[in-house]
Amino acid sequence: MEGVGIEKIVKKLQLKKYIEDMELKGHRIRLADVNRPALQLSGYFEHFEQSRVQIIGMVEYTYLQHLNDSEKDSIYSRFLKYDIPCVIFCRNLQPDDLFLQRAKENNVPVFGTDRSTSEFMAELIYLLSEELAPCITIHGVLVDVYGEGLLITGESGIGKSEAALELIKRGHRLVTDDVVEIRKINEHTLTGTSPDITRYFIELRGIGIIDVKTLFGVECVKEKQNIDLVIKLEDWKKDNEYDRLGLEEEYTELLGNKVVCHSLPIRPGRNLAVICEAAAVNHRQKKMGYNAAQELYRRVQANLNKKDDEEEE
Repeated sequence: MEGVGIEKIVKKLQLKKYIEDMELKGHRIRLADVNRPALQLSGYFEHFEQSRVQIIGMVEYTYLQHLNDSEKDSIYSRFLKYDIPCVIFCRNLQPDDLFLQRAKENNVPVFGTDRSTSEFMAELIYLLSEELAPCITIHGVLVDVYGEGLLITGESGIGKSEAALELIKRGHRLVTDDVVEIRKINEHTLTGTSPDITRYFIELRGIGIIDVKTLFGVECVKEKQNIDLVIKLEDWKKDNEYDRLGLEEEYTELLGNKVVCHSLPIRPGRNLAVICEAAAVNHRQKKMGYNAAQELYRRVQANLNKKDDEEEE
């Protein structure tokens, strides 16, 4: 079933449930956008976004306080007959008994929070954007290396988990091993997480399953991480040509987003963890405006131009 369960949102945002005996199973949110129903509460329902979570702030609340009971009953009955996912009162505002009665009759959950309206809306939209984002599952390992999300991919048994374990021993943090759930938050951001059942576990051939959180401590794991760089491990082949300068970036596409990708040939004696670490730092340096390959090229060109000038003299 598409969408995200309201129970999950209530738990994450610690919302107060105003209708205690209402069953929340089956209630789902399918849109990340929210709506403040000021116009609807005044009687204008054209273009009403009924599929969005409805947020009641100070403006809407104080307006309702100026209505008499008959006007309130008319507005509440009309408003709550729509297929609304839920209504949330901010700033610890308390819905009146008539509102709760009409909400219960129409099976519309009502919640509350003590946070300010703008702050809560921003947090809710961000959370819903994550939960409702397009998602794919790929085979790989995701590690936080110096703040860079490093996604290690490659064929089964090539050494992804062993590289991740060495990175953990070097002080970096595991997000997920074997299965990576990737969500497209926006056109520039991909976030990786682990399935709940395999979170913080690593499979090592010949050893079995290990629990990273238990063995190495909570400082060595992370729940989610943006994906900044992909390292593709592959068997070294003599006839293949591998990039030795890095003047031009190579990319791979995930959910329509381009991510920088390096193909790393595997040979005996190569320390994968150190190479991955260096790749992450180098990528971070490029984002800060410094490209070592371009700097070397610039120096070589400057040196050649200098020699040409000396020969002309």
